[in-house]
Amino acid sequence: MEENFEKRTLIAIVLALVVLLGYQYFFAPSPQPRRPEQPRNVAQDIQKRVTERPSVPKAENLFVPEGTMASEERLLKVETPLYTALFSSKGGTIKNWQLKKYRDDEGLEVVLMRTDAEVPALAMGTDGKNFVFDKVNFTISEGQDNINLRNEGDRASLSFTYRGDGIVIKRTYSFFSDNYDIELIEEVQGPDNYWVTLGTGFGISGAVGYGGHIGPVILKDADRVEIKPNKLKEPKIFGSELKWIAQEDKYFFASLVPLEKAIGAKVWRTGNGDALVAVNLPAGKNKLLLYAGPKEYDRLKSLGVGLEYIVNFGFFSILAQPLFWILKLFYRAIGNYGWSIALLTILVRIPFIPLINKGQKSMKKLQALQPKMTEIKQKYKKDPQKMQKEMMELYKKYKVNPMSGCLPMLIQIPVFFALYKVLLVAIELRSAPFIFWIQDLSEKDPYYILPIIMGATMFIQQKMTPTTMESQQQKIMTYLPIVFTFLFLKFPSGLVLYWLVSNLLSILQQYFVNRKIAREEEPV
Repeated sequence: MEENFEKRTLIAIVLALVVLLGYQYFFAPSPQPRRPEQPRNVAQDIQKRVTERPSVPKAENLFVPEGTMASEERLLKVETPLYTALFSSKGGTIKNWQLKKYRDDEGLEVVLMRTDAEVPALAMGTDGKNFVFDKVNFTISEGQDNINLRNEGDRASLSFTYRGDGIVIKRTYSFFSDNYDIELIEEVQGPDNYWVTLGTGFGISGAVGYGGHIGPVILKDADRVEIKPNKLKEPKIFGSELKWIAQEDKYFFASLVPLEKAIGAKVWRTGNGDALVAVNLPAGKNKLLLYAGPKEYDRLKSLGVGLEYIVNFGFFSILAQPLFWILKLFYRAIGNYGWSIALLTILVRIPFIPLINKGQKSMKKLQALQPKMTEIKQKYKKDPQKMQKEMMELYKKYKVNPMSGCLPMLIQIPVFFALYKVLLVAIELRSAPFIFWIQDLSEKDPYYILPIIMGATMFIQQKMTPTTMESQQQKIMTYLPIVFTFLFLKFPSGLVLYWLVSNLLSILQQYFVNRKIAREEEPV
């Protein structure tokens, strides 16, 4: 029975890995189409698009002073060493956001804003459905010009004011030269409450192609709630337990964090099918934190508002976070994430060496007992209880435990999944080179050399590992290295490297185990 359990367990582990890797391979969404070209002059392009938009608000009950409607939209550029943003006097919204330190596949700055956004970022409304204030001009302080923060510690503010039909709105953005977070203070008089949205597409770069979540995220208490846009049939409402709202892709995101009490939030789909997330705030003075940038875990955690939860380490996050910390520690010492992954793989392996050794020895002994086990099966095939009893006697006599063969694998599974998740989502690996042709550990090997070597080492490891499987099962397992090689062809090089190093360590360990057992079996 134990033997059958062992086989089933091993097959279950293999199937679980195949399902995990297969899902990543076959169901990962194709990279979204990139914008045709990088705008040469952001301000001119945005200005042209804005003038084509209707100038009359859709909401019938909003009074807009005639003089305000007639004025032209004004665009102001805010530039820091980290990003370039374009703000509009129309509602005090954001029209463009580019990150200076991150490049897309075409070598251009990563853009976190869709140029065809139906609703601009930070648009305001009073009914949670129509964000009409992005159609009216807010007043900008006289003399206010573009902002350029060049030096460390620099800070500047930009204010927009609206007054009409008994409604007064003042929005003040404060920028810092050395961080992506922006302080936003809103003073609203007139309505009882109002809504602010991240707009359609803000925070999503489009340069993605993985099976993880892309779209709105809500942090409710300590729970991260992901909303899949294509499955959003009805609006989702969240209460005052809300911590922040965000829109994310694999490496980047934009978020709005109420630093005081919020009424709630809502996620729904627009008429065009885009997902929209908005926060509901009481009238009066509200302080918020706006973040649009990379998912750098340490930077986000230092903000102290729970934004680090945007980095999704998965079910085994309790293991993934210390592994991630060690990976960064190695990187600071070595300066290469490829070698850091190799070192981390070795480090993770060390605690399991005694257990793996024991399991490998047990498997070797079980393999030697295979003829006796087959004999017992044939002899008592019509009496399962007797067969089980004889098997137990055999294990006891030769001091072997069939469970010890699969136990090391079971114990390593949580560590594997945790490390897998770290290597999959860590932005630190984005554009991180290793050696020779591997210039981006977050991308697949362009020449497929690493996956092929990985497959070869997996085959060698399989041949060296003793097995008690029946011949038909062994034949099936023989194809596993080929299957894994094809699965790994599209995987990030960092993951393939981890698996390759793990295979090499297994081969080395199995070599010494086999050698030791062979010496023990030699006649004196």
